[in-house]
Amino acid sequence: MAEIGIGILGGGYMGKAHSVAMSAVGAVFDAKLRPRLEMICASTPESAEKYRKAYGFARATDDWRVLVNDAGVEAIVIATPQDLHREIAEAAFALGKPVLCEKPLGASLADSRAMVAAAERAGVPNMVGFNYIRTPASQFARQLIAQGEIGDITWFRGEHTEDFYADPESPVSWRTQGDANGTMGDLAPHMINAALALLGPIEKLIAEVETVHSARPGGTVTNDDHAQMMCRFANGAMGQMYFSRIATGRKMGYAYEITGTKGAIRFDQEDQNALWLYKMDGDDATRGFAKILTGPAHPDYEPFCQGPGHGTGYQDQIIIEARDFLRAIETGQNIWPAFEDGMEVNRVIAAAMASSRDKNWKDISEF
Repeated sequence: MAEIGIGILGGGYMGKAHSVAMSAVGAVFDAKLRPRLEMICASTPESAEKYRKAYGFARATDDWRVLVNDAGVEAIVIATPQDLHREIAEAAFALGKPVLCEKPLGASLADSRAMVAAAERAGVPNMVGFNYIRTPASQFARQLIAQGEIGDITWFRGEHTEDFYADPESPVSWRTQGDANGTMGDLAPHMINAALALLGPIEKLIAEVETVHSARPGGTVTNDDHAQMMCRFANGAMGQMYFSRIATGRKMGYAYEITGTKGAIRFDQEDQNALWLYKMDGDDATRGFAKILTGPAHPDYEPFCQGPGHGTGYQDQIIIEARDFLRAIETGQNIWPAFEDGMEVNRVIAAAMASSRDKNWKDISEF
């Protein structure tokens, strides 16, 4: 059984999630390639050492260059602010080290294009951290659509809505500064990624992006609170999406509805272990949406639990992601979503921002 030295940049919210995932993935999935927690990097020596002790890393540093260049670190997980993604990834690829980067891929479309180019030059595995689409329920939804169970898709509605900034008296912070930290940079990428995964490429769109609370205690808000978008997919389906960090009452509103010629699907991340499926079968009196509770019969569920309906959680999505990253390294073949897929999300975001500014439809091919 082979080992690989893992270096994680960032020890906070996502840094902890990836650290826990790398600790657990070998046991959950009986992975052939087992992670070794080699080094963690944080913004100060004190915080780096705190995370090292808490998560079980061998060493710690407050300099990302030290981690990337360390011979014991053989693969990199980037969980830093977006403005560091590109520089770190390019340095890692120059050394031939695989990279798993949290979404969105860089702070801009230009960043993501450069990161894709660096990955292609290096020829090493790369992956973007879109974890929500990895729930057993959403994986099953992808299967149902691919198998034609609900027919040809005619319509998609998606949202990623939360309320962590619904209170206008919440003070300014790093989240209120810069496009990369606004709703279009933070929340929208997840649902756009879901739309691309479930229905395929988007051809054109029109969008509105808006800051509702431009002034908060402590300063001025420089990014967006919510946005809406209409789009047309390459398969001909219509689409609507809404993204918000001020959606009062919504905690994890990653939700979608998909209508097809033979049925429909509904999903809501706040009930992530259930998928609602409608099929135009049987008589009218009994036909309706059926609630399917995920269990061992669904993708990537059984390694966590043998009981149907017992459920998986947020951390389990990151463990599935870690399994995919390790498998990509083991085989030398990228597993979706790779950097190129992250760039496609950023193309849609760039088109939406331009559409909101110019107040017209935009073709994705222009971006």
